[in-house]
Amino acid sequence: MKKLALLLSGVLLVFFLVACSENTSTNGDNEKNKEDKQSEESTSGDKKEETKETDEKQEEQEKEETKPPQPYEPLEPSEDAEPLKDKLSEEELEQMPKAEAHGDDRTRMVPVGETLVEGAEDKTEGPLKDHRLVAYYGHPNSTNMGILGEMEPDALMEKLKEQTQAYSDADPSRPAIPTIELISTVAQRNPGPEGKYFHRTSPEQIDEYAELAKENDALLMLDVQLGTDSVLNQVKLLEKWLKLPYVHLAIDTEFHVKEGETPGIDLGQVNGEEVQEAVNYLTEMVEENDLPDKIVLVHQFMDEALTNKEAIKPTENVEVALNYDGWGNSDTKMSLYRKFVRNEAVQYGGFKIFYQKDEPVLSAEDVLKLDPNPAIVNYQ
Repeated sequence: MKKLALLLSGVLLVFFLVACSENTSTNGDNEKNKEDKQSEESTSGDKKEETKETDEKQEEQEKEETKPPQPYEPLEPSEDAEPLKDKLSEEELEQMPKAEAHGDDRTRMVPVGETLVEGAEDKTEGPLKDHRLVAYYGHPNSTNMGILGEMEPDALMEKLKEQTQAYSDADPSRPAIPTIELISTVAQRNPGPEGKYFHRTSPEQIDEYAELAKENDALLMLDVQLGTDSVLNQVKLLEKWLKLPYVHLAIDTEFHVKEGETPGIDLGQVNGEEVQEAVNYLTEMVEENDLPDKIVLVHQFMDEALTNKEAIKPTENVEVALNYDGWGNSDTKMSLYRKFVRNEAVQYGGFKIFYQKDEPVLSAEDVLKLDPNPAIVNYQ
């Protein structure tokens, strides 16, 4: 009997030990499974984060790769064209022209050949990033408003290409693009049909010069003389053409007058905030219509004509150039370029030359000694 009791006790002890062992094993497995699950979740989270970052980078890269190409063809330099730096003396490489310095320090702000003003950057893929624009300015109905009114379209384009070639040869590192700067809104001394002291160039004429630019792989810049109208409203009036991939905007600030004033008699003025409204509007237009990046060129020949420049901010879709627009003695013009463009910088500089009114008419080589190099050179 005692043996039987001992046997049963042994069997029960074995079952107890086995049960405890299985329970311990189960608990251990549960803990291990829990740890493995947490590890898997952590790894999965890391992988998701990495995948997200990779997807974002890939999306950004695809966006850059699918960005529409710029529809122009710069004029390639002649085979014997020399690099700009090889043609200038040591003094010219280190110092701006005496006329530009106007008695002040001649130390260059940026090296010869560079067009971005000091501290500026260009986040676009626009024409000014690697090229220079050479533009002919005016209105086809007026010989007093520029060269566009002096020549038939085909002859104009031929001469424009010759002038553009001179800049490609003067600075082979930055091939120049022929550009037509057409006055699309003409300021006038009576209220006109709009009641805002401007007259619109006919759609047929704008279409004609748009087609001329397209046929010649050139650019078209539509210039607005505002009268009493706003910059933004003028941009909206031109929206049909600004949606074309090769069309850009120029603003003639001195023709923007207040109510009760008259363009051409009273000096006009544009606030930088109004320019920025146009920049922002074009930025949205580029993004929404999948267009190549745009340029806004702002003309100025006196302090009062453009105020609050610090409000003007280029964007990832719009380049901005300030253009010195005066005529007369070339030394004076160079010093005023320094005042209005170099010392009150936004992004790029522009310089206008008057064939009939400047003394002397600067050559391409002389223009490219300016600090910074003008990214746009327009002729009237």
